Amino acid sequence: MADQSNGRSPRAQQIVETARALLEEEGADALTMRRLADRLGIKAPSLYKHFPDKNAVETALISVLFEEMAEALEAAEARASSDPLAELFVAYRTYALAHPHLYRLSTERPLPREALPEGLEERTAMPLVRACGGSEHLSRAVWAFAHGMVALEIHGRFPPDADLDKAWRTGLTALAA
Repeated sequence: MADQSNGRSPRAQQIVETARALLEEEGADALTMRRLADRLGIKAPSLYKHFPDKNAVETALISVLFEEMAEALEAAEARASSDPLAELFVAYRTYALAHPHLYRLSTERPLPREALPEGLEERTAMPLVRACGGSEHLSRAVWAFAHGMVALEIHGRFPPDADLDKAWRTGLTALAA
């Protein structure tokens, strides 16, 4: 896994890692500066030496998702055989379902693009753009399908007997046509 510190001090990186653990364990509502400070064994005002506010901590977590998702998609692209889009779908879904709270934090509100490391959003998108023959419009449509499927799955919106693997394959077939 790549270094995800993005130039942060060791203490700031510890804060991000602790914030992620709190988020992954209890969800976004549990991620408060007070809870984070308690988990770190420090007073809440000490956090502000490293992050100006909670939004900055959340942006750091979003950067973590983008970095890890980029790695997952690049690895899927590298091992792809005759169906790179299918490999990317599996990697995307697997990552999102393994980290539902981080995924939701990163996708359910406006993206703070200006605060992300330069080029990270593009790096994350490029495996899909390449699998779509360079078409940004098709890759956006494919991403929207994948995101919608994952979001509905995370929120438990499919009936219990739904064959989601078949739904993914059906969507992939339709989009690849």
